[in-house]
Amino acid sequence: MKNMYSHIIVGAGILGTSTAYHLAKQGANVLLVDRKEAGRATHVAAGIICPWMTQRRNKAWYRLANNGAHYYDKLIPELEALGETTTGYQKVGTIALHETSKIEKMQMIAENRFPEAPAIQRIERLTADQVRSMFPLIEFVEDALFVSGGARVDGRALRAAMERGAIKHAATILEADASLVVVDGHVQGVQIGQDIHYADQVILTAGVWVNELLEPLQTKLDIRAEKGQILHLDISNDQSKEWPVIMGQRGLYLVSIEDGKLALGSTHEKQLDYNLQPTVKGMYALLTRAIPVAPALEEANINEMRVGLRPYTSNSLPVIGRLANHPNVLIANGLGASGLTIGPYLGQELAKLALDQELEIDLNDYLLQ
Repeated sequence: MKNMYSHIIVGAGILGTSTAYHLAKQGANVLLVDRKEAGRATHVAAGIICPWMTQRRNKAWYRLANNGAHYYDKLIPELEALGETTTGYQKVGTIALHETSKIEKMQMIAENRFPEAPAIQRIERLTADQVRSMFPLIEFVEDALFVSGGARVDGRALRAAMERGAIKHAATILEADASLVVVDGHVQGVQIGQDIHYADQVILTAGVWVNELLEPLQTKLDIRAEKGQILHLDISNDQSKEWPVIMGQRGLYLVSIEDGKLALGSTHEKQLDYNLQPTVKGMYALLTRAIPVAPALEEANINEMRVGLRPYTSNSLPVIGRLANHPNVLIANGLGASGLTIGPYLGQELAKLALDQELEIDLNDYLLQ
């Protein structure tokens, strides 16, 4: 008897798992397969959900990020209704720390975006004392802006919750190495070990490893890897879980991921290979950004250094669509550092595309390259 599915998804990061969840929820017969590659971006990212203060000018990216941030207000209650209450998502607010001229610009941007972004909730300038009362480790504050609707999410926890949700909707999950099965130029499914699993459609959400899967089709996408190093610290505070996210200069962020645990990030390193070794250079870069702002971190203990590979395109925009020569092969990729903001929402849109339903986004903005 053949292993037959309506959809096979290869790659179970936040994007692939969201796609599987949304397809299974609508009754599709889904197989989600992943080989659990070291360096998966979902398992490393700190998960800051607050796109509204960014000065990034690309409107197509912002539409995805804004929609993605708002989508959590629908997704989290939906998962909780399934009994999935451990999602790692929490609205704690976000504080931006910068010089006054930049804070004023960020405030103007956020206020202009508010009419189409109600999840912002409240925008407020903070004094240094107010910042310290909310995040006691902070010492140096020139100026600060607070967005109360900012949130954080544990990518590992959310991915696992959506996977369990997919299983509750009858999806099949396999940990394995899958390769495309191509017969007479037509993709028929995937091979796992000695077994062939057939599908009407194959969906590739494999991050930086997608081109390896596409080799049998003699197709290559514009996807490159960016190495991100994030330092996890143990701090002597057992009430830090409610602290807001801190976003500072030179890409600095501080995220209290649980009581007594702090994530400090992140590096953005162009990567020609898949080197996942943490480096002194990376740790030095993170600490030299953080210590002047929060000197008490000198006394923190190092818990671990997480290293992941973010998938990027040359124009830093995600891509989504069907392969031109293989229309039963769908792909979404290139979420970069916005994976946890955009991934759950884009998974919903990818599921709609697979089911020939109307999308909220314009595919022409995110064409496969």
